[in-house]
Amino acid sequence: MLKLITGTGILCLLAALAFANPVTDKDKPSGNGIVAHRGAFKKNGLPENSIASLKQAIALQCAGSEFDVQMTSDDSLVINHDPHYNKQTIEKTTYAVLEQTPLSNGERLPTLREYLLAGLQDNRSTKLVLEIKPSVVSKERGQQVAERVVKMVHQLYAAPKTIYISFDYEICKKVKQLDPQAHVQYLNGDKSPAALKQDNIDGADYHFSVFQKNPEWIAQAKKNHIALNAWTVNDAAEMDWLLANGFDFITTNEPELLAERMKTAPVSKGWKLVWSDEFNKDGLPDAARWGYDVGGNGWGNNELEYYTKADSNNAVIKNGKLLIIAKKEKRGKNTYTSARLVTKGKGDWLYGRVEVSAKLPAGKGTWPAIWMLPTNWKYGGWPASGEIDIMENVGFNSDTVYSSVHTKTFNHVIGTQKTKGFYLNDADKTFHVYAMEWNKDRIDFFVDDQRFFSFSNTRKGFAEWPFDQQFHLILNVAMGGNWGGAHGMDENLSKAVMEVDYVRVFQR
Repeated sequence: MLKLITGTGILCLLAALAFANPVTDKDKPSGNGIVAHRGAFKKNGLPENSIASLKQAIALQCAGSEFDVQMTSDDSLVINHDPHYNKQTIEKTTYAVLEQTPLSNGERLPTLREYLLAGLQDNRSTKLVLEIKPSVVSKERGQQVAERVVKMVHQLYAAPKTIYISFDYEICKKVKQLDPQAHVQYLNGDKSPAALKQDNIDGADYHFSVFQKNPEWIAQAKKNHIALNAWTVNDAAEMDWLLANGFDFITTNEPELLAERMKTAPVSKGWKLVWSDEFNKDGLPDAARWGYDVGGNGWGNNELEYYTKADSNNAVIKNGKLLIIAKKEKRGKNTYTSARLVTKGKGDWLYGRVEVSAKLPAGKGTWPAIWMLPTNWKYGGWPASGEIDIMENVGFNSDTVYSSVHTKTFNHVIGTQKTKGFYLNDADKTFHVYAMEWNKDRIDFFVDDQRFFSFSNTRKGFAEWPFDQQFHLILNVAMGGNWGGAHGMDENLSKAVMEVDYVRVFQR
């Protein structure tokens, strides 16, 4: 068994080993940011934390393969997530006893030495993401584990391939003390990126919900050059959110799924997130992002609703969703109340990609919309300055969503509007992503990343193309009106709700 080197001795050894094995281009991590949690085990039914799952992560060219290190009673470093193996406490059991029970694929319980050596073979791109588990015996023993781990990593010349992670902050700091050049990420989620920076910790590797509750930490991490990692992300929607926000790493049990999401993510096509609302805080919509159009004047379409301002009966965030609620109730001459949220003055854009994940209301007479109007009306009032309808739906024709543009030349008043429908028979049952991409040459419309309609700039002037100015976003549920009420109203419908999961705006 290796004799433990302490104090100045281990620092000298690590410095010498690092100099002997400098970082080369082939040791740099893959740019895909995928960290296979406990190896790429799930799809092929491999044991977690097995050498086979590590090899599969390497074969997939993941940016990293995560694994967990514990120390036995006889000071052997072994790979296992839980503090128990085969109903025995690892820290209170010898390796000779533990290895008698193989993994489900026949491998014996791997030692750290075996795991590192396997991870260095035929591996050009996958980092070894080494989690040092806190000791169940004592804090002091946790420090000893850190010393032994760092020593072995350097003895095997694995330092350039290794990222250290731990839930124990003192272990993280110990690793940095032993090897100031080590890349260390903290797991527990209770320290801000600025606090990590002060302690020379390199990354915030937190459960994704921590970043949802503290979204300001994302920008803070980037400002302080703190690596962003999120675990354990197995849902496509959460993956999309993290990708949109430019995380450096995403730790997942589903590396294959994450690779597929990356192919279609806007960031993979050069888009950069510039504005978003994920609706993660219950209550009224964020006043820094949303304002309200208020009133009940028919809105040019003989609509029946009165739009309220900051009224939780009509616009409220609950359980991660924005609810825009049209209710059958009198308000002056209007027979319904509802909400019309606008980003004007808080989010105005010239060109970009807007995407909204939403589930639409059901019922004859409803008219939900996701759309845009000009902020400064450069060419005069409607329709001369333009309108972009990302999604409209009417309750009497609930299985179709529509996208349109309106200009002086093309608008519904004179029957020349440019519009197209997309068949979608579950729009009121399932969330779909409605998106628009806009540049100086054309506007494209999408449902769930399927482009179905485009409007091109023919260079014939603002009468056809007034879309060279800033527009803002509008979310609303109208009731009745010239189109929504064309086939009458469902008089038994007391409430209609559009649920919005997120709004994201990207630019290049």
